[in-house]
Amino acid sequence: MLVSMNWISDFVDLSGQNLEQLIHRFTLSTAEVEDIYYKGRDVENVVVAQILEVNDHPNSKKLHLLKVDAGDGVYNVVCGAPNVRVGMVVPFAKAGGKVSGKDILKTEVAGFMSEGMCCSEAELGISGDHSGLMEITENVPLGTDIKDIYPIEDVIFEVDNKSLTNRPDLWGHYGIAREFAALVGRPLKPLAVFPTSEIAHLPELQIRIDEPELAYRYCGVTVENILRKVSPTALRIRLHYCGLRSINLLADLTNYLMLELGQPMHAFDLQKVQQIEVKRFDKPFTFRTLDGNDRLIDENTLMICSKGEPVAIAGIMGGLDSEITDETNSLFLESANFESSGIRKTSMRLGLRTDASMRYEKSLDPEMTSLAVERFLHLLREADPGVVITSRMTDTYVKKFDVIRLTIDKAYVDRYTGIDITADQIEQTLVSLGFGVVRSGDTFDVTVPSWRATKDVTIPADLIEEITRIYGYDNFAISTTRSALAPVRYSAGKTDEYDVKDLLVQRYSLHEVHSYIWNDDKKLKEIGIAPMENVRVINAAAPEQSVLRPSVVPSLLVFAYENRNYDEEFGLFEIARAVEGVNEQGLCNERKKLAIVLYSRAVSEKELFFRLRDMVASIGAIKGGKGATFASAEAAFPWQHPVNTADVFANGVKVGSMATLHPACGQKLDKRAAIVFAEIDMDTFAALTRQDIRYAEPSKFPGIYIDLSFWMPEGAVYADLVPAWEGMFGATPLQKAEVIDVYEGERKSITVRLYFSSYEKTLTREEVLPLADAVVKTLAEKNILLRQ
Repeated sequence: MLVSMNWISDFVDLSGQNLEQLIHRFTLSTAEVEDIYYKGRDVENVVVAQILEVNDHPNSKKLHLLKVDAGDGVYNVVCGAPNVRVGMVVPFAKAGGKVSGKDILKTEVAGFMSEGMCCSEAELGISGDHSGLMEITENVPLGTDIKDIYPIEDVIFEVDNKSLTNRPDLWGHYGIAREFAALVGRPLKPLAVFPTSEIAHLPELQIRIDEPELAYRYCGVTVENILRKVSPTALRIRLHYCGLRSINLLADLTNYLMLELGQPMHAFDLQKVQQIEVKRFDKPFTFRTLDGNDRLIDENTLMICSKGEPVAIAGIMGGLDSEITDETNSLFLESANFESSGIRKTSMRLGLRTDASMRYEKSLDPEMTSLAVERFLHLLREADPGVVITSRMTDTYVKKFDVIRLTIDKAYVDRYTGIDITADQIEQTLVSLGFGVVRSGDTFDVTVPSWRATKDVTIPADLIEEITRIYGYDNFAISTTRSALAPVRYSAGKTDEYDVKDLLVQRYSLHEVHSYIWNDDKKLKEIGIAPMENVRVINAAAPEQSVLRPSVVPSLLVFAYENRNYDEEFGLFEIARAVEGVNEQGLCNERKKLAIVLYSRAVSEKELFFRLRDMVASIGAIKGGKGATFASAEAAFPWQHPVNTADVFANGVKVGSMATLHPACGQKLDKRAAIVFAEIDMDTFAALTRQDIRYAEPSKFPGIYIDLSFWMPEGAVYADLVPAWEGMFGATPLQKAEVIDVYEGERKSITVRLYFSSYEKTLTREEVLPLADAVVKTLAEKNILLRQ
């Protein structure tokens, strides 16, 4: 949001103040200021001048030769503006002056000497209109500096909208001026308004609210005999500096009031709108808005209607058929208040976010609606004195917020802040911010003003924040707090998360990333993954981001694709949410999952896969016991390899899977690279009981091992070998079995090493051969034969 310090100065005396320092104090006390812009400082020596003579350039169809009276003499000027004419009064930049930061020089243009430049509004930086020269209509002496007529010099600062989310009163200049008044300790000037009591005798308008839970208040008034079409220059400059373009007087005034008070308003052409109904429709239909787009209106959308016909989407945008045009000479003025979440949902559903909807979403003060009407009428009568108000201000007020009253005392403030703020200062601060205060000694009965009562100040602690931020957080003495501290015991799931993150970062040097819970179909398509069907977001920011992901792995594959050119080898991981359909209650079945993706152009896919296996085994070891084990599995997702996919078990419970990337996806992602991935369900993993680590005393006698190589039948895997010796542990001298080699030629062979040892003696080969023979015999029954 852009804020004009000239505008602020209308409501609070800032003379003698350093504006930059004051804006910095605003950042510390109220809302974050992102940037400061200095308007008009790049305009120098531009004066009011009159065109005395206009001649065509002999060698150009577009250029004209002018004689311009600037008050101190007549200047020759070469000008290409299409609207130039004799007698026109324009801004004239003399040689030696500046326009838009560029020096104006006496120079030859197309063979003729030009001693300055006649300027458009765009060249002066006060609007975007570059269609022709700016025409000055004010009656001022020639030679008057343009800055003495118009507020061209201004300091504009930009406030971060996120810091205003809970402060609906700060979405207009008047609310921000109240903050500055409190900061400098000066009074806030009242708004000049038209007293609607003077028109109470006029006819009442027909305004009906059929949805009192969605529309809280609707004020309307009608005005006729509107003759002026173009807004005053000063008003148009303010709109431009604050990011809005000038349209016409009536539209500009509604925008001006929105920026001044934070209250959106809408002006309907009175010839098309004479009465109002606020309602919803039973069936969907198409409605064309002011931007010329057709919108699908469903049964949940609140509409503004006239005689049953829709004329605007409530709180968002008006309809094209009832818009104000240059021919409009009468209006029906709307100033309303709507339920915030309803406006937000409609805005997201339609994909239509406007300045009005952004403000209504913040829970505006319903009391502001009538004030905005009175202010509008005052400004309209100033700009166009001949207007005639033809109705009373009709006010349909169906839902009011409760008045909030809070009580605090000085001791409460001192206890919260840890500093001694005087009772007088507490009272002065609250009063300056608009709170009603009844003081009895050191006790304060506080009435929260309506503009702070919609969602902001609700409990006594909120008053502490008001007092301390105006006092200045930077004025607090720095001291160490003395209080009882107790260690926080993490939940099992959180402990597992930290252990997994430490393991992957410290031991394996992986990079942690963060992604959104939804898939991006466009990005997935780039790596060969087709759109998936899962739970959808109704009001997604974009159609391609509407599906909630069932797996975290594709998000990391996209990251790998986007970073493939930065390194030939890297690993990514994330612990994040995925959605596996809906549960019995109809809610998203969210699961917390760990996803790991390894990418390499330096090693083979097989080597990278076993590297991932070691990582996953280390993760399984966090729970103790046997750690992670693996079993061949079918691919559950299209990006998994149909053969090289395995389920992961921890303490006998399936917790996830690992796989190589499907060749079709690999060709799209990077055909030169090996890519493998794993996904662990952290909710299931956290539910496993951590088993104590068991220690075994090593034998003091030398051990012995025997290597056995087996031919593996088609489809057989290492897990098929394990049962042959698994029952020997503890009952025989067998201590360990491990794979030491895998041969893959015409036939596949696995070599297993069996380790034997005894606590009583040194074993001989003859003593352990029967055990090895038993393994060979057992496997032979499964057609897994010993290599001879």
